[in-house]
Amino acid sequence: MNTLSYGLLSLLTKHSRTGYELMQHIQPFWQAKHSQIYPLLALLEQKGYVAFVHVPQSDKPDKKVYSITDLGKEAIRHWIKEPTDDPVFRDELALKVYCISLVDKEHALKLLADRKVYYVKKKERFNQLFDKFKEESGKDLEDLEITDLQFGPYVLVRKAMMKVDADLTWCEWMKKKLH
Repeated sequence: MNTLSYGLLSLLTKHSRTGYELMQHIQPFWQAKHSQIYPLLALLEQKGYVAFVHVPQSDKPDKKVYSITDLGKEAIRHWIKEPTDDPVFRDELALKVYCISLVDKEHALKLLADRKVYYVKKKERFNQLFDKFKEESGKDLEDLEITDLQFGPYVLVRKAMMKVDADLTWCEWMKKKLH
């Protein structure tokens, strides 16, 4: 199985989801399109890693809601123990900054200002998600244990919040460098 297959199974460990919901929830971790997800779901179903139920809808075509099976959970347990590949990093802004000396300060500052707006919006989304976790858990999130269902999503949101804070700090530092 490929990493995206394991990613879909991972998301199903928390909740049953439709293919569309899986596509939305995988995006923060892995860029994937419908054309990749639906064939993988069919393959995962054929291999017994997921099962689905048809949910009738009156105004739309019926939808399939997928759940992970015990065999799928076992595959995830095995995958977690395997070595992890290096992270993939692609950032168009980094390439532009590499050769930023080719433009004037005004254009460079605009580039940074636009990216800062992006990071601020991203931080707001993470803060909302963090507040949702806090509300749902009913306890201090710092007290979550690895066995809590919210532990994995919580520590990933904290990581994302830390990264976006570092990106905002870098934007401010870069802005000072340009003045």
